[in-house]
Amino acid sequence: MKLRYKILNTLLTLVAVTVVGLAFALSHNSPCVTPAAPSSEQATMKAVMYFCYGSADVLELVDTVKPVPAANEILVKIHAASVNPLDWHYMRGSPYIMRAMIGMGAPTNTIMGVDFAGTVEAVGAKVTQFIVGDRVFGGRGGAFAEYIVIPEDRAMVKIPANISFEQAASVPIAAVTALQALRDVGKVKAGQKVLINGASGGVGTFAVQIAKSLGAEVTGVCSARNADMVRSLGADHVLDYRQENYTQSNVIYDVIIDNVGNHSLLANLDVLQSEGILVMVGGGKGDWLAPFMSSIQALVFSPFVEQEVHSLMAQQGKDIMQELADLMRDGKMTPVIDRRYALSDIAEAIRYSEQGHAKGKIIVNVE
Repeated sequence: MKLRYKILNTLLTLVAVTVVGLAFALSHNSPCVTPAAPSSEQATMKAVMYFCYGSADVLELVDTVKPVPAANEILVKIHAASVNPLDWHYMRGSPYIMRAMIGMGAPTNTIMGVDFAGTVEAVGAKVTQFIVGDRVFGGRGGAFAEYIVIPEDRAMVKIPANISFEQAASVPIAAVTALQALRDVGKVKAGQKVLINGASGGVGTFAVQIAKSLGAEVTGVCSARNADMVRSLGADHVLDYRQENYTQSNVIYDVIIDNVGNHSLLANLDVLQSEGILVMVGGGKGDWLAPFMSSIQALVFSPFVEQEVHSLMAQQGKDIMQELADLMRDGKMTPVIDRRYALSDIAEAIRYSEQGHAKGKIIVNVE
């Protein structure tokens, strides 16, 4: 065998061994070991924690150390939180590539949850925008707990007076995703035809209302049992996905927000204007490539089609949270709440979310 073929064969073998080793490291689950309880001298709080990856059975309601705010931080007493698909992705450590950031073998940040609403209990010496007693909501890891600390400049704002803690807690991830998909990526304008596939879910219920606030003609796609609810949110047209395939209709849309992914990219493009925009939110279920297929498709197809194709990963921030607070204050966006669970029943809330049939948001009452 010629030398160059031996070298190539060696390199390919090294690459294969590296890939297999990385795949094993990413997919490996460490044993579930609960750490020792805090000492009696430490102030404690209840929190939902997980010390290994797996199903909702790995979640534990335990006593842990109550956080203390630094000079630029705020301590919030949480009254309500909400469940998102992101939560059970973290819980399962899936897709496995996530573990390179959240912990190999076992999670490094062990308190679950992101969306929260509550009352400011203490502020650091350098905090100027909030005072004790302010009603606030935002997004921060560790929300399934009695308390959370968050830097003043992060995604947290005051709750409008006409909005409850439960309503505010439902907003951060889902409503931010909806607003960025429609306005920032979809560039929706008044008078445009907008279709929202998955209009009855967490993102979808917000998207219908935000699209209407932008002046669009909205078509919502959902199941028949949720049609009246979606229509009540402002949808001009509602399609039952079991009876009507919107990709085979004669209606052409300016913007499609696809929260479900039950139709191919090309099928969506068939009912999109030549200068239209397709925004794919989320991804498929799976531990490896399935969750990234929308991003891969967007990257591959974009150079070859007239329409814009995007895969969205929403980014939270203080400014966009304030915009959403203003929409709620002005009555242009009202959160839809499906079910409520106590903090002690968080495993059941996560299991319900994983089924994918939630109508609007799932709330966790912390008190």
